[in-house]
Amino acid sequence: MRIFFDSHSLSMPVGKRGLSLAMLFVLALLLSITGCASSANADKPGGNGAGAAPERPPATVTVVEASTKDVPIYLEENGKCVAREAVSVQPQVSGRITQIHFADGANLKKGDPLFTIDPRPFQAQLHQAEATLAQQKAALDFAKLQFGRAAGLVEAKAISQQDYDSRKNAVDVAEAQVQQSQAAVETARLNAEYTAIRSPIDGRAGHRLVDPGNVVTANNGSLLMIQRLDPIYADFTVTENDLAEVQRHMAQDTLRAEVRLPDQPDQAVAGKLTFLDNAVQDATGTVMLRATVPNRNYRFWPGQFVKVRLILRTLRQAVLVPAAASQMSAKGTFVYVVNANNDAELRPVKLGQRQGDLVVVEEGVKPGERVVVTGQLGVTPGGKVRVEKDAGGAEATGPSAGDQS
Repeated sequence: MRIFFDSHSLSMPVGKRGLSLAMLFVLALLLSITGCASSANADKPGGNGAGAAPERPPATVTVVEASTKDVPIYLEENGKCVAREAVSVQPQVSGRITQIHFADGANLKKGDPLFTIDPRPFQAQLHQAEATLAQQKAALDFAKLQFGRAAGLVEAKAISQQDYDSRKNAVDVAEAQVQQSQAAVETARLNAEYTAIRSPIDGRAGHRLVDPGNVVTANNGSLLMIQRLDPIYADFTVTENDLAEVQRHMAQDTLRAEVRLPDQPDQAVAGKLTFLDNAVQDATGTVMLRATVPNRNYRFWPGQFVKVRLILRTLRQAVLVPAAASQMSAKGTFVYVVNANNDAELRPVKLGQRQGDLVVVEEGVKPGERVVVTGQLGVTPGGKVRVEKDAGGAEATGPSAGDQS
């Protein structure tokens, strides 16, 4: 505050001038006290000063309680389906295709007829071999008869020893010729059977590669591909860094594998790990594994890409929270935990594997604690929050924004 003195006041007599100065001093003191009181009043919570900061309203959030559950520890890999058995059907005799007994893509049983090759040439060869066998058997009978007569004459010295040995040799030769003819009959009969081509396995037929009237050559070219689809293999790889852990758990028990199509993540089919390759691939640093999976409804097809989850072990009573609750900061991962007074606490956490929409919390959250799922942007550590509803849709029981003071 400034005090001004005019020339008139200075020209006044000394007694009156001193009285005026004293009055001005008292007036200045009163104005100073009034200003201080006004400033103090402005600093009070209910004051009307321009510098008063408004209180921040509670942030509206949704929360969910941390739960516990047994969850799997797994490796998630990409894989490819492979037929358990795949057979390329080839002709074993040459000839002309006369009949086809199946439809392309049909499900076949072992022994079902597939193709018929003209059997007449092979039936003729069989008849010829059977006739030759009968001829050789007759020759053998005659040789045995002559040898029996020679055996009685040699004792009476009626024939020489050389004639006896010749007739004995004729019997041995005739027996060998009979055996040869029997083998020829078996070969001819087998060739005749090969004209009727049957399915060697249970499986699904592909498309045929020949038509009736085509001439095929023995052991040359494929007529049909048959693949067994149930069960089916799912081949996948793991890195060499995970190999030791896989081997350790394989030694304890047979590992379970869950196979799913990429566009059907919630429809997994459980199988078993049945094969671990004996070498790590130099080019990729991975090792191949194989899971055997039931495929009764033919969901999986050979050559199809799949997602394979190899279950290593089960984590008992793991703490789970929604994956959407976790946030990132410069200091690491954290979640907001809401206490009974609806105060938000920033809680650093250590996360484990994700389990669908949930994630394992290894450290930082206890079972039953409420964590914020949505509305984190409006939350300040230590600040009040308004719980609108929990993750299951239940209405909030906490105080509303109007109840906060």
